[in-house]
Amino acid sequence: MPIKRFELTSLDARRFAKSGEKPKNIRIDHNSSVTLVTEINDKEANVDFRFTASYSGLGMIRIEGSLIYEGDAPKLVQQWSTKNNMPNEVATEIHTTIMNNCIPEAMLLARDIRLPPPIPMPKVNIQAKKKGGEPRGYA
Repeated sequence: MPIKRFELTSLDARRFAKSGEKPKNIRIDHNSSVTLVTEINDKEANVDFRFTASYSGLGMIRIEGSLIYEGDAPKLVQQWSTKNNMPNEVATEIHTTIMNNCIPEAMLLARDIRLPPPIPMPKVNIQAKKKGGEPRGYA
């Protein structure tokens, strides 16, 4: 696994609406972005990141932190500093790690300030029984 260390440095959760207000449609947008990549040595790079969950006017959660990426650090840092991007496989690994660690933390923060969880909740669809007897099985 190319991610060696993961740490959070800043947690910010805000609710903009009063607790009695209930907006009809809440859109929750997630975003993870890399803010800085610096070389530690030939095999390790420090990656600073920001995760944001926006609740369309209802509130927001922002988490910042850093992680240590193990791999070709000089190449990663050079590509980041010149093009402001990373190779796709590295970006996938880094952003997956960010999401996997920040979404559970964001769920706890959302609970504390009474925002909906920043994940899609399953929809429950219970259908009424049809009149006229027992439900039929599928053949």
